[in-house]
Amino acid sequence: MPEFKALLEGYARFRTGAYQEQRRRYDALADKGQAPGVLVISCSDSRVDPTRIFDTEPGQMFVVRNVANLVPPCDPDHSQHSTSAAIEYAVTQLKVHHIVVLGHARCGGIKASLEGTFDDAPMGEGGFIGRWMSLIAPARDTIRAAANLSPDIDACSALELAAIRLSIDNLRTFPFIAEAEAAGTLHLQGALFDIAEGVLKVLNHETGKFEAVSVDWEEESVTQLKSA
Repeated sequence: MPEFKALLEGYARFRTGAYQEQRRRYDALADKGQAPGVLVISCSDSRVDPTRIFDTEPGQMFVVRNVANLVPPCDPDHSQHSTSAAIEYAVTQLKVHHIVVLGHARCGGIKASLEGTFDDAPMGEGGFIGRWMSLIAPARDTIRAAANLSPDIDACSALELAAIRLSIDNLRTFPFIAEAEAAGTLHLQGALFDIAEGVLKVLNHETGKFEAVSVDWEEESVTQLKSA
């Protein structure tokens, strides 16, 4: 298969290039384990790699990826919960200081939700996707209604942002997150990456709006983001 062959070729480049350049860091991580300060919840979309977007080094970021970068509400039943387990591990065991919900423009999962592509689909034919995307069904229905009243509304963009806000709200339903946030040891942040423009927008908690981040970093801007 040419796709897998391409992966092996990429590994060869990594092993002789980036791995050698970062060898000391990899050795330290192997001996001491990981201690990332940030958990990023990102979409599984192949075009959105948070380690590339934020240009991070190995061991710097703990990443959870799923369809449409969603966080379910805390639900302590007896089922398996992959995303919730990863969040719990990052907060209670790794003691991360920040959780970033990273959405992106032109999200296929969001588009499918708006169009009802997988609504009522049987398992194996979109049923798992439909059940997962039902997390944002109430927001989806509200935005659909608004778009029907005003055709100027970009429903897909609006739902991409609404999904990030919902995921942040759902994070706060986990007791260990609510406690850490109240203690000031954990900060929640929303962000959206525009694939076509390469622009990152960050949720301003004071205004409730997503604002573009300037690439001309100044000390004041960095301080504001850390305190958000």
